[in-house]
Amino acid sequence: MKPLKGVHHVTAITSSAEKNYAFFTEVLGMRLVKKTVNQDDIQTYHLFFADDTGSPGTDMTFFDFPGVPKGVHGANEIAQTAFRVPSDDALDYWVKRFDRLKIEHTGIQTQFGKQTLSFTDFDDQKYQLISDEKNTGVPAGTPWQNGPIPLEYAITGLGPVFLRMTEVAAFKQLLEKVFNFRHVAQEGALDLFETGEGGNGAQVIVEHAPSSPQAQQGYGTVHHAAFRVQDKAEIEAWTAWLKNFRIPNSGYVERYYFGSLYIRVAPQILFEIATDGPGFMEDEPYETLGEKLSLPPALEPKRDKIEQLVRPIDTVRSTKIFEKEYEK
Repeated sequence: MKPLKGVHHVTAITSSAEKNYAFFTEVLGMRLVKKTVNQDDIQTYHLFFADDTGSPGTDMTFFDFPGVPKGVHGANEIAQTAFRVPSDDALDYWVKRFDRLKIEHTGIQTQFGKQTLSFTDFDDQKYQLISDEKNTGVPAGTPWQNGPIPLEYAITGLGPVFLRMTEVAAFKQLLEKVFNFRHVAQEGALDLFETGEGGNGAQVIVEHAPSSPQAQQGYGTVHHAAFRVQDKAEIEAWTAWLKNFRIPNSGYVERYYFGSLYIRVAPQILFEIATDGPGFMEDEPYETLGEKLSLPPALEPKRDKIEQLVRPIDTVRSTKIFEKEYEK
């Protein structure tokens, strides 16, 4: 069994696709590489923010389910999503930027020997920036070249997936015995696991929080986390592997931009295994990624209906110039 290569993407729930687009584009400087709909719920937008070319391991995606209530943070959830930045100096830049833009943050902290900066968005979605200065392992992506963030400080991909659990022992066994993660460190109530080449792009952090109240999924919380494999053959191998443990799964699901396998690993925690390709430039050129409503071939016959269900959002950026925003 080939190990999982690292984090593929994290998908969360937002209260507003418009505010979400503005936050990720104008505040975080991540590139919208695909504007499409939830393939299982076509009235819901699915927005993908990633690096310059939409590389696997760099994308944070969002659903804007109509009418969904606000989520409640607590235990037994994917509690925080991390983004990689190139250096410790980059975190100093982001502190100044968040202060100027009035984004709530914790200040720079140290976690497993690396500097981090945690922050929240308008939905109380939890994020963290993590420095790659002392990092080895899975290479980072390429920052959005034409975005507002100076390239030496810009986000380059996803960092560790952070889970908060009331019962850690069984979940640790699941990560190690089923998903072949390696336990590499412990720091207080936090356990650090990694897979594949390791490093920030291939890590999971589990917090033991036995007395925390149960989390409730809604906007402002994470829907699922996905991990990378090379191709469909590896997904089929994982499907057979999970059968050995009698773990229910979705079987192969064709998502057009990648292939997927879904596994419910705890009542509110959904893992996905996803292929690295084909990627986001199957139906749009590099220059205008994310500017039109893209639909996979299976949904194209329903385009007229879908365009009536989802309100238009102007995501054209190729005609605009984003000046690099240095912070004083």
